[in-house]
Amino acid sequence: MNKLLDIWRTASPRWLYLAGAIVVGIMFASALYLQYVLRQEPCPLCMVQRVTFIAIGVVFFIAALHNPKQIAARVYSGLIVILALTGVAVASRHIWIQHLPKDQVPACGPGLDFMLKNFPMADVWQELMHGSGECAAKGWTFLTLGIPEWSLISYVLLGLWAFLLLLRNANGDVHR
Repeated sequence: MNKLLDIWRTASPRWLYLAGAIVVGIMFASALYLQYVLRQEPCPLCMVQRVTFIAIGVVFFIAALHNPKQIAARVYSGLIVILALTGVAVASRHIWIQHLPKDQVPACGPGLDFMLKNFPMADVWQELMHGSGECAAKGWTFLTLGIPEWSLISYVLLGLWAFLLLLRNANGDVHR
């Protein structure tokens, strides 16, 4: 444990932000594997979660490239925490829909491609956030947890990582 704390204290923030970006990249590659190899088509809430993961990964990557000083590092970490909390909210909604009794599941709506071509963006966004019957389908699982549960865990861990970076930067515990 002391070895891990020493690494944490002495590592450059650039490497810590890059670690977050790499983790998100691996998660995105896994999502593409599930979609294109295992044929697990993403539902509207999955797509919102995917976009949130991409945003988190982009902020982590930009922070790694920028190698920010204390104030900018706080901004990057704070932004990642906010994005992670957004992801937690969407994943929680998805989990809730998946655990509804069958008679309370919302009706399946039109596909995302159709909505993007034919609906105003505000309506598309509302439909995405509301979820639909296809969001209730439970597909791939690992250790009895489905994709939304793993997404929730990932958002919490990424948000925690960014929060620890925020605390580290706030304490001035930055060695470059």
